[in-house]
Amino acid sequence: MKWALADGWTITLRDLKHWAAQPWQIVFGLLFSVMLVLMFGYLFGGAIEVPGGGNYREFLLPGMFALTMLFGLEATYTAVTTDADRGVTDRFRAMPMAGSAVVMGRASADMLNSMLTLAAMVACGLAVGWRWHEGVGATLAAFGLLLLLRFALLWLGIWLALVLRSPEALMALQILVWPLGFLSNVYVAPQTMPGWLGTLAEWNPLSATVAAARELFGNPGWGGDSWVAQHSILMAFLWPAVLTAVFFPLSVRAYRRLSR
Repeated sequence: MKWALADGWTITLRDLKHWAAQPWQIVFGLLFSVMLVLMFGYLFGGAIEVPGGGNYREFLLPGMFALTMLFGLEATYTAVTTDADRGVTDRFRAMPMAGSAVVMGRASADMLNSMLTLAAMVACGLAVGWRWHEGVGATLAAFGLLLLLRFALLWLGIWLALVLRSPEALMALQILVWPLGFLSNVYVAPQTMPGWLGTLAEWNPLSATVAAARELFGNPGWGGDSWVAQHSILMAFLWPAVLTAVFFPLSVRAYRRLSR
């Protein structure tokens, strides 16, 4: 375990140095998320009614925080497939290092990047009028749930990259990410959708984190009478736990089987 942690930290530092040398990918990702906030908050927000009343931008921002965590899936996939395509992953495999170090290092670097991204999005939210209304403990718990979702999703991204091993497949991943983001409670309340579509939106892992964050921040929410709507904080823990339990071992296994 000691050597695995040391090797993983070495990979983390490598990835952070790459981002420091080429920061534009992170900058453009942040600008894209800010553009979505401005577009939905000011262009479309006036036409969208928040269930139970309330400011739409306060309704929107917790959803945008979670959506940014989801968009990080594409950056994870791109980084892992680029290393595999350039032969960097094969060089790591030839070194005397722990088998989990590469995926753990990648995950650690991505989590640090996600914290930076979330901080920038919070600053954007404060600038457009978003505020939290509960105590410090509830606010920190909401941020913790957002990062927990990111931690779970990055293992999905690592696993997909190691299995598909194709930079060209990024387009297919982007096509899947957008419906997952929009089929949720990020922009509108699921009860405004057709019955079956609203049910799918309620059970979306992203929706659970968004609903829990709104509750913990004290922002306007969409409520709902279903079991999943009434237990959003519990589901915001369960969904990431399930995703991590499934895709973390699959990621390590896929890395170890690359040469087969």
